[in-house]
Amino acid sequence: MYVWERLYSKNGLAAKKIAELLNKIEVGAKVPRVADYSERLNIGRGTVQQAIRLLEEMKAIKIEARGHLGTFLVWKDNDVLLEIAGIAPLIGSMPLPYSRKYEGLASGMVEAFESAGKRTNLIYMRGATNRIESLRTKRCDYAVVSRMTANLTLSDYPNLKILRSFGENTYVSSHKVFLSDREKNEIQDGMKVGVDKESLDQYQLTQMEFENKNVEFVDVNYMQLFDKLSNKEIDATIWNADDKRMTRNFKSVSFQSVKAQKLARDTSKAVIIIESDREKEMNEKWYSVTEEKILQVQRSVEKGEMIPRY
Repeated sequence: MYVWERLYSKNGLAAKKIAELLNKIEVGAKVPRVADYSERLNIGRGTVQQAIRLLEEMKAIKIEARGHLGTFLVWKDNDVLLEIAGIAPLIGSMPLPYSRKYEGLASGMVEAFESAGKRTNLIYMRGATNRIESLRTKRCDYAVVSRMTANLTLSDYPNLKILRSFGENTYVSSHKVFLSDREKNEIQDGMKVGVDKESLDQYQLTQMEFENKNVEFVDVNYMQLFDKLSNKEIDATIWNADDKRMTRNFKSVSFQSVKAQKLARDTSKAVIIIESDREKEMNEKWYSVTEEKILQVQRSVEKGEMIPRY
């Protein structure tokens, strides 16, 4: 019988349960006694011993008995342990990683989960509305959006809630008004302003900044904003100042609207949203995945001290 096929035996089923428990133990730490596992899982001691032996044969762990000190976990393969335990990695929906800040946030998520002995897989989607829809249709377990988007979403969908908040300048550094004509210093009447309605942040900021202006709004997919500005098909747009391609090629000005300035603070904050009825499950799966680790990695990537890894 192949080693992996043995997971369907009595000992294999016990190995699955023990693998889940060992995944939470750090290398170098003392592992529970056979009697402890036997009592906790309500299985015989012999079955526990065979299950642990099977985990060693599958190259998932290596343990070492140290006499009266007990038995210690000297090595483990988290990926194999998770596979044996049948614990699928969480799937998170992220913005497209077109800026160092987004690359840093994505890298931070991956690194923080791995540091906690867990895994997360990330999918990248344009527009917060699409990420929220992927959460609601269960194509992902959590979605990364701005605090502003979360506030709007929670009022529309009370079955969603915020799981984690990361503070200012974790989602974007700032938004600016970008102008196609470098000779211009401000928005003027008659200008064409590009707006992406699927990006809730950009759409809301655009509505507030230009609410008293005589401008024409043009629906534009944000992936086309650069080309539209370059070709002067639009005269202005609001976009993320972390996007170096925009800042290198176009003149930018700060918001004049007090409403937009206030709203912009909430668009700079990254949050994690989940389905409310999965809160207990998500808290358990995010247990020991720290915000400090995520933000530490994000800052390192932004400074160029760490290569993005996501």
